[in-house]
Amino acid sequence: MALELVAGAAETPLSPTLFLERAAAVFAERTAIVDGGRSLSYGEFAERCRRLASALVDSGLAPGGRVAALCTNSHVMLELHHGVPLAGAVLVPLNFRLTADDLAYMVGHCGAALLVATAELAPLAAEVAERSGIRLLVEGDGGYEAFLAGAAATSRAAPEEHSLLAINYTSGSTGQPKGVMYNHRGAYLQALAMAFHLRLGTESRYLWTLPMFHCDGWCITWAVTAAGGEHRCLRLFDPAAAWAELAAGGITHLSAAPTVLTMIAEAASQPAAAPPRRAVAATTGGAPPSPALLERLAALELTVTHLYGLTESYGPAVTNVWQPAWSAESPAAQAALNARQGIGNVVSGGLRVLAQDGSEVPADGETIGEIALRGNNVMAGYYADPEATAAAVRDGWLFTGDLGVCHPDGYVELRDRAKDIIITGGENVASVEVERALAAHPAVLESAVVAAPDATWGEVPYAFVTLKAGAEVSGEELISFCRERLAHFKAPRAVRFSALPKTATGKVQKHVLRAELAAAQTIVQPPSTQST
Repeated sequence: MALELVAGAAETPLSPTLFLERAAAVFAERTAIVDGGRSLSYGEFAERCRRLASALVDSGLAPGGRVAALCTNSHVMLELHHGVPLAGAVLVPLNFRLTADDLAYMVGHCGAALLVATAELAPLAAEVAERSGIRLLVEGDGGYEAFLAGAAATSRAAPEEHSLLAINYTSGSTGQPKGVMYNHRGAYLQALAMAFHLRLGTESRYLWTLPMFHCDGWCITWAVTAAGGEHRCLRLFDPAAAWAELAAGGITHLSAAPTVLTMIAEAASQPAAAPPRRAVAATTGGAPPSPALLERLAALELTVTHLYGLTESYGPAVTNVWQPAWSAESPAAQAALNARQGIGNVVSGGLRVLAQDGSEVPADGETIGEIALRGNNVMAGYYADPEATAAAVRDGWLFTGDLGVCHPDGYVELRDRAKDIIITGGENVASVEVERALAAHPAVLESAVVAAPDATWGEVPYAFVTLKAGAEVSGEELISFCRERLAHFKAPRAVRFSALPKTATGKVQKHVLRAELAAAQTIVQPPSTQST
């Protein structure tokens, strides 16, 4: 006799709010959060999140109401990530390194009714709240704590899985910021993917070097909780403090952009720095790490897994899954393999590299196309911007604007942003390739290569370089170094030594460098007298 199944008869909506309920039931006495001198067990964490949810409902916040968060990496931000969706409300994490103008725009655009801030950001939060005309709660007994204390720790059912969970705003470097919409289902599945690929477990101690406001902390804010691991909060990133945590031996995982990993490596190289005591699993994204950086980190017991994604894909949608056969390769070959972006993560619905006519490029590791994604971890769209949504999502695929190649083994490698490709004399130059050549020089800490206008060639590669402490090298030497490793037309035409402008998540702001060169309108040749 055939068994008839009734669809949805025993289903529970997929929501990351379920992770904390489970953790509180089975790991109640385990440490959930360490935030400076404050420590919370999973039982205490869950109680505070339930109180937050009740307080939001009691305050009159309707289902779908917006709660903006201007918070450092802290127990407050973790409570907002779990308690706000538990109330059926929508979390709007804000980048606290933006201006008050930017933040006021985001708060107004999403229609937030409440702003919650940690103590360090109270002055900025007060300005944003005043300009936006919304209620402000600041960490401390007179604000946020009093708000929680007056509410009951009531358990609640998981919200409908396709309902809105969060709105994450893009940087807005090329226009007004866009609000990327996440739903409960997507966040639940992405959190499980992160727990799976990072190999999180009850013994894990995750150091929060990645800003929690960025893609909801790549959904690791929920992944660590799902695993019953420990959140170690580094409220404001400091490379020396981060290395001190790693050298102490308790941390098992962290995530950061390559530039942040570079700063940690520099802190580890200082004479007073303690040596590492155990291997740490690090994940990186935002820009391709150079093989030279990966080798340097491996020597410091940081095993790096490369991830790739966007705000529009709930953070990392692609991961460089390590193949056992790679372990037999040389360290240099391993670093080159590990510098690739990889394959779709375990909940991804597809990863393609497409030519301009929409066909897939050959898997030859050479032919460049645009990377496209699909799956449950692709945004529900841009809030109140159907035109931008239609431009980004076509035929069921999210077109990323990133250019890459597909290798014969199916692994994708990012070559550049479409806007970062340099076309010199009709030849395409990937800025990433030039940056990797520069990174191999022992004096170079980090670099960014952009197009500079040129009367003869249209545009040429121009390098901005930051040197390691105490290092000395001339622009001509670096150009010659690159010409030994690249076709001559790919080598920088000029080098400028300077610090690199970066976003709050450690990404280099190449649009700032391009604008600087465009304003100059001329190419500066690389005199050996340039200061380091």
